[in-house]
Amino acid sequence: MRVLLDEQLPRRLALSLTGLEVRTVAQEGWAGTKNGELLRRAVASGLEVFVTADQNLRYQQNLKGHAIFLEARSLAPEDLLPLVPGVLAALARARPGELARIEEPT
Repeated sequence: MRVLLDEQLPRRLALSLTGLEVRTVAQEGWAGTKNGELLRRAVASGLEVFVTADQNLRYQQNLKGHAIFLEARSLAPEDLLPLVPGVLAALARARPGELARIEEPT
Protein backbone atom coordinates (compact mmCIF):
# COMPACT_ATOMS: atom_id res chain seq x y z
CA MET A 1 0.00 0.00 0.00
CA ARG A 2 1.31 3.45 -0.94
CA VAL A 3 0.91 6.05 1.82
CA LEU A 4 1.48 9.81 1.83
CA LEU A 5 2.24 11.59 5.12
CA ASP A 6 1.15 15.20 5.35
CA GLU A 7 3.94 17.72 5.77
CA GLN A 8 3.14 18.65 9.38
CA LEU A 9 3.81 15.07 10.52
CA PRO A 10 7.33 14.12 11.61
CA ARG A 11 9.36 11.97 9.19
CA ARG A 12 10.05 9.62 12.08
CA LEU A 13 6.43 8.50 11.81
CA ALA A 14 7.10 7.22 8.28
CA LEU A 15 9.84 4.93 9.59
CA SER A 16 7.38 3.38 12.05
CA LEU A 17 4.86 2.38 9.38
CA THR A 18 6.67 -0.81 8.46
CA GLY A 19 5.58 -2.97 5.57
CA LEU A 20 4.21 0.00 3.63
CA GLU A 21 5.57 2.29 0.94
CA VAL A 22 5.46 5.59 2.82
CA ARG A 23 6.32 8.91 1.23
CA THR A 24 6.24 12.35 2.79
CA VAL A 25 4.97 15.50 1.13
CA ALA A 26 8.53 16.86 1.26
CA GLN A 27 9.98 13.74 -0.40
CA GLU A 28 7.53 14.20 -3.25
CA GLY A 29 8.59 17.84 -3.63
CA TRP A 30 5.12 19.10 -2.74
CA ALA A 31 5.91 21.12 0.40
CA GLY A 32 3.66 24.17 0.66
CA THR A 33 1.12 22.79 -1.82
CA LYS A 34 -2.50 23.61 -0.94
CA ASN A 35 -4.65 20.68 0.18
CA GLY A 36 -6.81 20.36 -2.95
CA GLU A 37 -3.83 20.32 -5.29
CA LEU A 38 -1.91 18.06 -2.91
CA LEU A 39 -4.68 15.47 -2.95
CA ARG A 40 -4.93 15.64 -6.76
CA ARG A 41 -1.18 15.05 -7.07
CA ALA A 42 -1.30 12.18 -4.61
CA VAL A 43 -4.05 10.40 -6.54
CA ALA A 44 -2.28 11.02 -9.87
CA SER A 45 0.92 9.55 -8.41
CA GLY A 46 -0.83 6.37 -7.27
CA LEU A 47 -0.67 7.12 -3.57
CA GLU A 48 -3.58 5.29 -1.97
CA VAL A 49 -3.80 6.67 1.57
CA PHE A 50 -3.27 10.16 2.96
CA VAL A 51 -2.30 10.41 6.65
CA THR A 52 -2.75 13.81 8.26
CA ALA A 53 -3.42 15.56 11.55
CA ASP A 54 -5.40 18.29 9.78
CA GLN A 55 -8.87 17.69 11.21
CA ASN A 56 -10.50 20.31 8.97
CA LEU A 57 -9.37 18.62 5.76
CA ARG A 58 -12.30 16.20 5.71
CA TYR A 59 -14.72 19.15 5.68
CA GLN A 60 -12.77 21.22 3.14
CA GLN A 61 -11.89 18.64 0.49
CA ASN A 62 -13.57 15.81 -1.39
CA LEU A 63 -11.48 12.82 -0.32
CA LYS A 64 -11.84 10.18 -3.02
CA GLY A 65 -9.18 7.92 -1.62
CA HIS A 66 -8.68 6.62 1.88
CA ALA A 67 -7.59 9.09 4.55
CA ILE A 68 -6.50 8.63 8.14
CA PHE A 69 -6.79 11.49 10.60
CA LEU A 70 -4.52 11.41 13.64
CA GLU A 71 -5.64 13.03 16.86
CA ALA A 72 -2.95 13.55 19.48
CA ARG A 73 -2.17 16.23 22.02
CA SER A 74 0.68 17.47 19.80
CA LEU A 75 2.56 16.68 16.61
CA ALA A 76 5.63 15.60 18.57
CA PRO A 77 6.85 12.08 17.77
CA GLU A 78 6.32 10.97 21.37
CA ASP A 79 2.61 11.82 21.04
CA LEU A 80 2.15 10.42 17.52
CA LEU A 81 4.14 7.16 17.71
CA PRO A 82 1.62 5.50 20.10
CA LEU A 83 -0.96 5.91 17.29
CA VAL A 84 1.02 3.70 14.88
CA PRO A 85 -0.71 0.40 15.83
CA GLY A 86 -4.08 2.06 15.18
CA VAL A 87 -2.88 3.39 11.83
CA LEU A 88 -1.63 -0.05 10.77
CA ALA A 89 -4.92 -1.66 11.84
CA ALA A 90 -6.92 0.94 9.91
CA LEU A 91 -4.78 0.37 6.82
CA ALA A 92 -5.27 -3.39 7.05
CA ARG A 93 -9.04 -2.97 6.77
CA ALA A 94 -9.10 0.11 4.49
CA ARG A 95 -11.58 0.42 1.66
CA PRO A 96 -11.45 3.19 -0.97
CA GLY A 97 -13.24 6.33 0.15
CA GLU A 98 -13.17 5.46 3.84
CA LEU A 99 -12.02 7.88 6.46
CA ALA A 100 -10.50 6.70 9.73
CA ARG A 101 -9.80 8.69 12.88
CA ILE A 102 -7.05 7.41 15.16
CA GLU A 103 -7.01 8.83 18.68
CA GLU A 104 -4.56 8.51 21.52
CA PRO A 105 -4.92 5.21 23.38
CA THR A 106 -6.62 5.50 26.74
